[in-house]
Amino acid sequence: MSKVIVESLVYHLAGKSYESRLVYTHGALAQPGLVMAPNWMGIGEGAERIAREVAEKGYVVLIADIYGQSVRPVNADEAGAAMMPLKDNRGELRKRMQAALAQLLGQSKALLAPGKVAAFGFCFGGCCALELARTGAELKAAVSFHGTLDTPNPEDAKNIKGSVLVLHGASDPLVPREQLPAFEQEMNAAKIDWQLVSYGNAVHSFTDPAANTSGKMQYDRRTSQRAFKAMHDLLGEVFQG
Repeated sequence: MSKVIVESLVYHLAGKSYESRLVYTHGALAQPGLVMAPNWMGIGEGAERIAREVAEKGYVVLIADIYGQSVRPVNADEAGAAMMPLKDNRGELRKRMQAALAQLLGQSKALLAPGKVAAFGFCFGGCCALELARTGAELKAAVSFHGTLDTPNPEDAKNIKGSVLVLHGASDPLVPREQLPAFEQEMNAAKIDWQLVSYGNAVHSFTDPAANTSGKMQYDRRTSQRAFKAMHDLLGEVFQG
């Protein structure tokens, strides 16, 4: 059985160093590429575990370093301090996601199938994946797992080139309910191929086995499995041919 490899890629943006993780199967033929935006804790063991599981399905995954090489949160306070300036400055957030996409496309360690690229993310990372799509990046799909849906520039949805899939916990207290109809309006106005799946009884972080705050952030194995299947179904569809 081929081995899944995790390697670091260091790059620079505006004089600042970033260190992403490239996750791929050694010796594989050309495969679709995925930019993965981790949750607010950034790059760590949890993000690498997910990337490995996705890579095993036949993808080259680049875990984006959203914060920078010197910023690795170890608790919620540090994660919030790293995340909020980017949530408040979507232009900078978009630049960092674009830089991560450029690293995936420009690396020479793993073979990529031409024209087959998508993005996905979790919580804050879901927001990141959607913002990358709104830049007009050449993505076949953008997928958000329990992410916030707001954007300061909803008209930028017209730039989206691929399909959009939002996987949402119906009881998520951290994604304001008013964001859902606003997102639907945004997507419809831009005539995007979009889906929003709302999972009953699921709250925030339903894909994260480490999430154990009842009623707020809590892992749900069944919902997680359903959500990942929905993503893989969509990727299989958009990468056909």
